[in-house]
Amino acid sequence: MTTVEDLPAGANDARGRVAELHAIREQVRRGPSERATEAQRAKGKLTARERIELLLDEGSFNEVEPLRRHRATGFGLEAKKPYTDGVITGWGTVHGRTVFVYAHDFRIFGGALGEAHATKIHKIMDMAIQAGAPLVSLNDGAGARIQEGVSALAGYGGIFQRNTKASGVIPQISVMLGPCAGGAAYSPALTDFVFMVRETSQMFITGPDVVRAVTGEEITQNGLGGADVHAETSGVAHFAYDDEATCLEEVRYLLSLLPANNRENPPSVSCEDPADRSGDALLDLVPADGNRPYDMRKVIEEIVDDGEYLEVHERWATNIICALSRLDGKVVGIIANQPQSLAGVLDIEASEKAARFVQMCDAFNIPIVTLLDVPGFLPGVDQEHGGIIRHGAKLLYAYCNATVPRISIVLRKAYGGAYIVMDSQSIGADLTYAWPTNEIAVMGAEGAANVIFRKQIAEADDSDAMRTRMVKEYKSELMHPYYAAERGLVDDVIDPADTRHTLIRALDMLRTKHADLPARKHGNPPQ
Repeated sequence: MTTVEDLPAGANDARGRVAELHAIREQVRRGPSERATEAQRAKGKLTARERIELLLDEGSFNEVEPLRRHRATGFGLEAKKPYTDGVITGWGTVHGRTVFVYAHDFRIFGGALGEAHATKIHKIMDMAIQAGAPLVSLNDGAGARIQEGVSALAGYGGIFQRNTKASGVIPQISVMLGPCAGGAAYSPALTDFVFMVRETSQMFITGPDVVRAVTGEEITQNGLGGADVHAETSGVAHFAYDDEATCLEEVRYLLSLLPANNRENPPSVSCEDPADRSGDALLDLVPADGNRPYDMRKVIEEIVDDGEYLEVHERWATNIICALSRLDGKVVGIIANQPQSLAGVLDIEASEKAARFVQMCDAFNIPIVTLLDVPGFLPGVDQEHGGIIRHGAKLLYAYCNATVPRISIVLRKAYGGAYIVMDSQSIGADLTYAWPTNEIAVMGAEGAANVIFRKQIAEADDSDAMRTRMVKEYKSELMHPYYAAERGLVDDVIDPADTRHTLIRALDMLRTKHADLPARKHGNPPQ
């Protein structure tokens, strides 16, 4: 195969120069060496270019600065100046829509970030912001390039600054396909979505060796910051998959549900699922008895187009569901309590999870549908000391601040502060509906009766019988299905089978909603 060294010296004619160009481009495409490629594959990982090919539509990639090389000297760097400097940048299309991408090439300097490497990333991020198109980072790097010192650290600062500038302007998706340690981990944390691959990707601020030296704890890289840890325990990762191909295919699916930027609406698709399809199965899916659990996912499947949705943070804070789906071909964000997990209560993690999802939907013009079946906030010393007031206020703030169309439906329980926080009419929901099985109240009937009728129950000859009578009385007076509707706190009580049709008609009306927030630099949300 022709290389630069094979070209005749001084070949200055156009054909010679073009041959030289093609030889260099071929060298860039192949990467540093076959040995480095084999080492990458031995770890179960694809190369950076193979990943880009899976992410983007076939033949759509346009590379930016493929011939870039670093200018650093010392520590042997002057003798090793590979093309691309360890990161591939450019743009292409996903489902025909423009997407910008950068991908660390672990075969070159372990994907470590140096000055030239960072400058390439800065440029593609600026291009994405200016073009108003999503940015996907394919992360597989060993952190800052130590040989370049503080210049490498400054490069990270430039990335973080651009992540923040782009926040809420264009969708930012981080795909973790290898290690991401130290300060480098803060870039994914600033983006909208984080994908990880089991066994091959890890994220942590201090690695196992530092943990061992400081605390004496023994732990593996995956045990400290692997995909399952971040998908289930820390909540850092929104999605985790077994292999890179599946992961990148799901990134493509997520992009199909998001707008290009905050000035556009999400893409609509034609829908063959009838808008007026009756959801008769809902009558059997949700027990009237508020103490019986059920799977809220099945309710969502019955309502949305063709039963399809993408759940975000599926394995973290499982007592609340956050999902992207479509109703009549148009994208919606769904937030729903999950009675199968902790009875669907709100706690610290559920509040944080839902708050971030509400903010994302609001930033990118995605209407929000909230399905309520919530018995309240989780009681306990750990929750109070952990700041449930502060964290619960995050969800309250996010809903109150959102200007996209917002519709809430009370399926069963909606008690106390949790009812208010979960997009009640009083905090700005555009429309609120309830099923005939709804129980909207300050607290459950048993607890309320024990407070209100404490004296009567204590003085009764048969306290249990008195308590039962008082509970029944409280329910009949203040918790019957039409109490809230009679007072205008819900807009209507609907047949559960009509839920899909009701939502579609309401959302169609709200498509032109326009709401302005007061003039301000920015709010000061609870942290």
